[in-house]
Amino acid sequence: MKAIVVPRRGGPEVLELRDMPVPVPRHDQDEVLVEIEAVGVNFADTMQTQGTYPQGPCSPYIPGLEFAGKIAGTNQRVMGFTNVGAYAEKLAVRKSSLLPVPAAWTPAQAAAFPVNYFTAYFAYWLAGMIDTSPTPLPPASAAKKKRVLIHAVAGGVGTAAVEVGAMLGVELYGTSSSEAKLAKVKELGLHHGINYKDKDYEKVIAELTGSEGVDAVFEMLGGEHTARSTRCLAEMGRLIIYGMATGQAPQFDFMTMFQKNLSAYALWLTPLAAHQDMMAEAWRRLSVWVETGKLKPEVGAELPLSKAADAHRMLLERKNYGKVVLTI
Repeated sequence: MKAIVVPRRGGPEVLELRDMPVPVPRHDQDEVLVEIEAVGVNFADTMQTQGTYPQGPCSPYIPGLEFAGKIAGTNQRVMGFTNVGAYAEKLAVRKSSLLPVPAAWTPAQAAAFPVNYFTAYFAYWLAGMIDTSPTPLPPASAAKKKRVLIHAVAGGVGTAAVEVGAMLGVELYGTSSSEAKLAKVKELGLHHGINYKDKDYEKVIAELTGSEGVDAVFEMLGGEHTARSTRCLAEMGRLIIYGMATGQAPQFDFMTMFQKNLSAYALWLTPLAAHQDMMAEAWRRLSVWVETGKLKPEVGAELPLSKAADAHRMLLERKNYGKVVLTI
């Protein structure tokens, strides 16, 4: 089979299209062989290639965290995510990690769903905005419409978070580097778009909220932006950290956290996926929203598997809107 291989650490240039052995499912692990039709490209893929992803795979390896295709020998359409190996024509994966593909969705849309929407769902869950959340927001915040600031709002997780937030009735703020991207996301339900190249998002949030701040920030940038995001929060607000796109460890403004009784939560989907009860409950809710037509993955670009390096460059250069997908 054809597959993309990371032979050594580096940037997009190290990705190679190779002939690789077809994986053999381990029946003692309840695995099946999936014939891949489309693969979602995530920022985590670029970090793994560079060797900066926590507990990432060792070279050489086949990258790829999410996929859509058919169970080999059947017409059963499935989507799901895995730790590694999706940038290939075939993948051996546990049945328990597979989800049915909505009938109206293309393979590219299905491949754009698992990582983005589960991450968005659990971000709201940790923020206390879903009724099964472990610790709901305090009554003071519940008295008014909840507010969320989403960084990289035009990206894969960002667009998913806007759609989910619209379902939850949240007032949505988002940052991006492009007015054109912000205009597209507003069509999904974003209320307030902030072009961070032209404006200081801390000041804009203060102006738009009457200096109250937002109830939660979905933060995936790292570095100084973690501290800046902290200062955008209202009393008892929550910082949900799910990435470090800048490549820098998060910096915290602890004095602001003390003064406002703020909380910070780390969100990493890979270990979270081991909690099958939580994942099943998340899918139960997400699937209902999918059936209503309110959740529909935004696919900004589709490239053939051989162009994986170009897909990585799009993410690294912030040129993507929504999800970048590799097709097979």
